[in-house]
Amino acid sequence: MMDRFRAFWTKVISPVAHLLIRLGVSADVVTVVGTLGVAAGALVFFPQGKLLTGVLVITAFVFSDLIDGHMARLTGKTNKFGAFLDSTLDRIGDAAIFAGLALYFAGPGDSDLYLVLALVCLVMGAVTSYARARAESLGFDAKVGIAERADRLVAILVMTGLGAIFALPILMHVTLWALAAASTVTVIQRIWVVRRQAYADATP
Repeated sequence: MMDRFRAFWTKVISPVAHLLIRLGVSADVVTVVGTLGVAAGALVFFPQGKLLTGVLVITAFVFSDLIDGHMARLTGKTNKFGAFLDSTLDRIGDAAIFAGLALYFAGPGDSDLYLVLALVCLVMGAVTSYARARAESLGFDAKVGIAERADRLVAILVMTGLGAIFALPILMHVTLWALAAASTVTVIQRIWVVRRQAYADATP
């Protein structure tokens, strides 16, 4: 979902990117700081039950994912390490969000069921990304699925925030069910697609 509005948000964050460049800040530093901010927002505020605060902090730092790429393009310093670092730290940030929710349900949220669902989202989200990366390393195409990373991120942040504002935790609960199912289906889709390609290659 975020990708669909990337052009719009790029215009919004462009002045910030230019300012950071003038200050001598590198894109890699922005990537690292952004991930630390997301992780702190999730792991500090969610376990305390401060869901809205956590969502706002996370959202503020999520935009670093756009800023660092824009900075790299503006400076002409795009490189494979930057892409690797960005993708790797994205996984850490995503995991921190669902880990924070799991800690919330282990504490003030008081629900073993949704604690497990949050962990399912964490694990299956990581496996979704790994399945595609591993497939591509073997020469296969696994860019399929109903639960892309950006969509999962926007869904859980928006619904957690709205649930906190309107005192409707069911919004977050329904979203966790949906993401757990969608992530699992996506993993199965990617396994199936790679299996078809592998057997097609093996056919004489």
